[in-house]
Amino acid sequence: MKKVLGVTGAVLALLLIAAGAFVYELVWKHPLRFNWMLDRQAVAFVVDRPQELSAIGFVDGTWFDFHSGKLDSYSLVERQENFRRLRDNEAEIRRWNRADLAPQEQLSYDIVLWSYDRTLADAKYPWLGADDSLYPVNPAFGIQKNLPNFLLSTHPIRNARLARHYVDRLRALGAVLDAVTADVARQALQGVIPPDFIVDGNIAQIGSLIAPPPDKNALVRNLADKTAKIGMDDGERRELIDEATAAVRDVVYPAYRRMIAEEQALRPRATHDAGVWRLKGGAEYYADQLKQLTASDMTPDEIHAYGLSEVARISAEADAVLKTVGLEDGTVGARLDKLMADPRFLYANDDAGRARMLAHYKELLGHVRALLPRYFASLPRAELDVRRVPPFSEKGSAGAYYEPPALDGSKPGIFFANLRNVAETPMWAMPTLAYHEGIPGHHLQIATAMEIPGLPLLRRFQFIPAFSEGWALYAEHLAKDIGLYRGDPYGDLGRLQAELFRAARLVVDTGMHAKHWSREQAIAYMQSVTGMAPSDVTAEVERYVVWPGQACAYKIGMKTILDLREKAKAKLGPRFDLKGFHALVLENGAMPLWLLQENVERWIAERQRR
Repeated sequence: MKKVLGVTGAVLALLLIAAGAFVYELVWKHPLRFNWMLDRQAVAFVVDRPQELSAIGFVDGTWFDFHSGKLDSYSLVERQENFRRLRDNEAEIRRWNRADLAPQEQLSYDIVLWSYDRTLADAKYPWLGADDSLYPVNPAFGIQKNLPNFLLSTHPIRNARLARHYVDRLRALGAVLDAVTADVARQALQGVIPPDFIVDGNIAQIGSLIAPPPDKNALVRNLADKTAKIGMDDGERRELIDEATAAVRDVVYPAYRRMIAEEQALRPRATHDAGVWRLKGGAEYYADQLKQLTASDMTPDEIHAYGLSEVARISAEADAVLKTVGLEDGTVGARLDKLMADPRFLYANDDAGRARMLAHYKELLGHVRALLPRYFASLPRAELDVRRVPPFSEKGSAGAYYEPPALDGSKPGIFFANLRNVAETPMWAMPTLAYHEGIPGHHLQIATAMEIPGLPLLRRFQFIPAFSEGWALYAEHLAKDIGLYRGDPYGDLGRLQAELFRAARLVVDTGMHAKHWSREQAIAYMQSVTGMAPSDVTAEVERYVVWPGQACAYKIGMKTILDLREKAKAKLGPRFDLKGFHALVLENGAMPLWLLQENVERWIAERQRR
C-alpha cells in the first residue's frame, strides 16, 4: 500500500510540475490572452512594492504574507529598473496586433501604452527624485509624511502577525528616510533645491512629527490602540509596544533629525522663486507634466487664458447668487470672504466642533448615497469612511483628500478632512467638499473602477488625474443638476466657490511655473478671487509649487466630461440616458481624455442607430 501511495504521490507531483510548467508557459511567460499579459505586468510591478500590496489587501497577515513587514525601496537603481521594465512592457504590448483584439482589449492597449509613455517621459530628467517627484521631501506630498500616514491608515493590524510586521516596518522606516535624505542632497548638487518657503515648511512639519516623546508619538499610539481591539496576549502586546517605542526613539527620530539637518543645510542656498522655470530643462518638464496630468495637448498659455475666462464666467454666476442673499457690495471675492467669516456658518474651533464637522460630513454623504440609484446603474460595494487628517501633517496638507479602499474589503475608502482650522470650511462649503471627495466623486469613481469584472488589474487601479479629478469636479456640478442645492443658495455658493477655486488654480499654476509669478502673487490672486481663508490658500499654492501641473487636471477634466454630456444630450435628444452616460464613463475605468471622447462619440453613434 505504501508503495502504491508512493508511486501515486510521485505521479501527482510530476503532474503538478507539468501543470505548473504549462501554466507558466501559457499564462505567465507567453500568455495566450492579452489581458493575462497585462495582469502579469501588473503583478510583476506590485510584487516588488510591499506598500502597494498592503494597499490592495488580500494577502496581509495570511500564511503567504511575505511583504507586510517591509517598505518600498527608494533608490536610483529602482528608478532605472522601473524604466527598463516599462520599456520591456511596451515592447511586449506592441507585439500584439491591435486590430485582432476585442474592443475592450483595444481600449486597454491604448490606455496602458499611453500611461507607460507618460511615465517614461520622466526619464529625460535625471535631476528628479528617485520616486520621479520634483521634491521628494515637501509639506504636501512628501515621503516624510506619506510613510507615517501609510502606517497609520493603510497597514492593517488585524492579528498578532500584522502587529509584529508593523513594528518591522517602523524599524525599516529609518533606512528609507535616510535614502530620501541622500537623494535630496544629490538633487541639490544638480541645482534642484526647493524654494525657501518649502524648506521652511519641511523643517517645521518634521519637527512637529518628532516633537512628542516616542511613546506618545502617533505611530506608537496607533499600534497600542489597534492591538487593544484584536485580543492579543497582554504580555506580547506590551512587548510590541515597547519595541515600537524603541524603534521610534532609536531609528525613526534620528533619521528625521538627519533629514532636518539636510534641509537646514540647504536653506541658505534656497531662493524664493516658486516656479520650475528656474531649473535647467524646467520649461520642457512643465510642458510634459501638463500633457501627463491634463491628458491634453493644451499649452501653458492656453490653460492660463482658459483659467482667466472661467474665473470671469463663474464670478458672474456667483455674483447673481450673492445678491439673492443680500450681499451686493464689493467684489465677488470680498463678499465670499465676508461670508466665510460669518459665525452663523462656523463650528467651534475645538475638539467638539471638529467632531460635529465629521458627523455632518457623514450625514451629507448618507443623504446623497440614498439618491444615487436614480442616476447610476450600479454602485460600488466598498464602504466610505470620513476621518480627520492626522494632526502632525495637517499644516501642509490640502483641505481634504481621498484614499481608496482595499480590494479585499478589509479597509474602506476614506475621505480625509483637514480640521486644522474649522473656519477654513464653513457649513455652506461642506456639501461640495463631501460630494467631491466622497460620493458621487472620488469614492464612487475609484471604487467602481476597482470592482469592474473582467478588466485587467492595470485598468482597475489606473489613476489618471484629468479623468479622476475631472470626474470629482463634475460630481460637484452634478449635485446641482440633481437638485441637492435647490432652495439652498448658500450651498450653491459653496459649489461656485469650489469651481472658482479650481479655475483660479489654472491661472496660478501656469502663472508660477510658466510666467514667473511669485508665491505671494499667486496667493494674493487666489485669495482675492475666491475669498478663501488665507491659510487654506497658502497651503494650496505651496502644493502647486511642489507638484507642477497637477492643479490643472481638475477643470480640464471637468470641462471634457461636461462637454461630452451636453454633446450627447444634443445629439440624442429624448434617447439620452443619464444613467447610461454615467455607466459608460465610470464602468470602463479611468482613461486619457482623448480616449474618453472617442468612447462617448462611439456610444452616441450606436444609440443613434437604434
